Amino acid sequence: MSARARWAGLAAAIWLAACGTVNPYYDASRPHHRPGGFVNVGGPTGGKPFSEFARWQYERTRDGLPRPPTEHVPGFTGFPVQRPDLALLAENRRGARVTATWIGHATLFMQLGGRNLLVDPVFSDRVSPVSFAGPKRRVPLPARLDELPAADVVLISHNHYDHLDEPTVRALQAQPGGPPLFVAPLGVDLWLRSVGATRVERLDWWDTLRVDGLEIVLTPAQHWSSRSPWDRNATLWGGFAVRTPGFTFWYSGDTGYAPIFEEIGRRLGAIDLAAIPVGAYAPRWFMKDQHVNPDEAVRIFREVGARAAIGVHWGTFELTDEPLDAPIGDLRAALDAQGIARDRFVLYRHGETRTYEGR
Repeated sequence: MSARARWAGLAAAIWLAACGTVNPYYDASRPHHRPGGFVNVGGPTGGKPFSEFARWQYERTRDGLPRPPTEHVPGFTGFPVQRPDLALLAENRRGARVTATWIGHATLFMQLGGRNLLVDPVFSDRVSPVSFAGPKRRVPLPARLDELPAADVVLISHNHYDHLDEPTVRALQAQPGGPPLFVAPLGVDLWLRSVGATRVERLDWWDTLRVDGLEIVLTPAQHWSSRSPWDRNATLWGGFAVRTPGFTFWYSGDTGYAPIFEEIGRRLGAIDLAAIPVGAYAPRWFMKDQHVNPDEAVRIFREVGARAAIGVHWGTFELTDEPLDAPIGDLRAALDAQGIARDRFVLYRHGETRTYEGR
């Protein structure tokens, strides 16, 4: 077979794969479902055409972006990294205290309702389909996965590489004491099973799962999904609420700003702690449909009516054009402009552990 014929065959296979995407959970009564995947209902579905991606890459190369961190915030000298409070986490393995530990980017280790939860766990050095290229961790991991208490539940918000990491999933499946329960949006469950996960639950927007005294709800987000050039929006995306009788935690997932957050706040009721993205937002012409900036993150915080919030999705991988440290100053400015006390919406140090009181 000639080289031209081989390339033609490959192109045809890719085209057929792209055209052959089928949503096995299609429900015509749900407005975000399509026969081949999913869409947003509060705004445009993310995932830009290649022409706009190419324009962005050209412009950031031309302008030398992103700028190095330490140039955006006066007096900033680098990202402090601290060890999680491993003694507290071990002591509270089945305890009643609510703890939150920021591992970096969107990865949180939570203790809630006497259970250990991992949110969008990524412990690899790169967020990429290959281990030798792609965005590299710019801040050291504050702890290895095996240093943390074994996870009971793992929440996966969507299938992008900075939120769904195959080596981490495989390590969790093999953790001492048995695998955790993976909870994921529609379609992501199939991928998890394909890499060996054995305990998997799938949810659609507003579905509720009750497990081990926790109530887990998948909430809408304005985003998109893809792990290859030919599976765009074939799987669902979202955020998660985790409720116990005395505490509600809500993670927005990756999202653009959309008219969906007041409804989320109404339907969930009192939110004690929210985790909302504050990074990966520049340039706005490219990112606004899929990633909020700090000003929009504060608007979401206000609209859902959360008592407190953690800023996530920043400071770890250089994914977009703003400096890694830009959210520090931009979040402070947004809180001040919207009249929110700075201690209600905070940024953690990498590895930092904090405790929270319930109602």
